[in-house]
Amino acid sequence: MQRRILIIIGHPAKTSFNRALATRYAEAASAAGADVRVLHLGEIDFDPILRQGYDQPLEPDLREAQKLIEWCEHLVVVTPLWWGTVPAILKGFFDRAFLPKWAFTYKGKMPVKLLGGRTAQAIGTMDSPSWWYRVVQRKSLERTLGTGTLRFVGFKTKFKLFASVRDSDEARRNRWLGEVAALGTRQAG
Repeated sequence: MQRRILIIIGHPAKTSFNRALATRYAEAASAAGADVRVLHLGEIDFDPILRQGYDQPLEPDLREAQKLIEWCEHLVVVTPLWWGTVPAILKGFFDRAFLPKWAFTYKGKMPVKLLGGRTAQAIGTMDSPSWWYRVVQRKSLERTLGTGTLRFVGFKTKFKLFASVRDSDEARRNRWLGEVAALGTRQAG
């Protein structure tokens, strides 16, 4: 049986190293037998601002995104770290799509995870060195995207970070693309 994988690209640009990483992951996972879908947030139509609280009607692209999340068994989020967190479009996507009674609810005062039984892989990039991420930012991606979002709604989440991207040469980026391809192959089954 094919594993169903959804890849969300959180970098808003049509061309970016994040998109290259996502493409390489998708190609490797598909070649290994997974059914892969890709959602590029910069190419869907939605207002990323939660203007009316959770009562704001969902745009058709967000309803489709929710269907893809329900469909997937494994979610891959590829994102840069900007100012120690994810881009506004990715944060806005989670604000708008991960709604109460769909992604989570409460039983008394305790949150209940409604998207459980799934796994997730976050792949992050940043221009600063990895020690900056660990020491200064205190693993901000793992705290915000992991604990605060994906794990909160039920995803068992792992992380991979590529640091000092700004200073990387072609050989180093090719190694990173190879690492992502290996990850896609492993996670396909």
